[in-house]
Amino acid sequence: MTTAIDSNVLIALWNEDDSLNMLARSALDAALGRGSLVIAAPVFAELLAAPSRTEAFLDAFCKDTGIAVEWTLTEAVWRAAGRAFQQYLVRRRTHRDSGPRRILADFVIGAHALHNGFRLLTLDDRLYRATFPRLTILTV
Repeated sequence: MTTAIDSNVLIALWNEDDSLNMLARSALDAALGRGSLVIAAPVFAELLAAPSRTEAFLDAFCKDTGIAVEWTLTEAVWRAAGRAFQQYLVRRRTHRDSGPRRILADFVIGAHALHNGFRLLTLDDRLYRATFPRLTILTV
């Protein structure tokens, strides 16, 4: 089975000072042992935001590790992400949630995994469990 990877897992992997570094490495190895790995295009874009990362670095990393990048997301993924984002904003206003604000990319990542029948490997299962209850989530 294919596992989609959330940005935060790869960020922890690359940050050797992060306490989750070894856990991220182990979780990625385990996911690879059960099937293929993929990231949605928004994950690639988020990873590129760090000043020390270049497109060439990310391209080489994905090639070397066998992580596929899904550049084209379907209309169904975008619609599901939009609905999930809308529901999140309603919940946030209704419950006067003062927690960290989420961005649309989080919902695209979840919708991409759910729509394609992938598992999602993440450090932050709270958002995905609340928003995509049918999504299979693996946590680091």
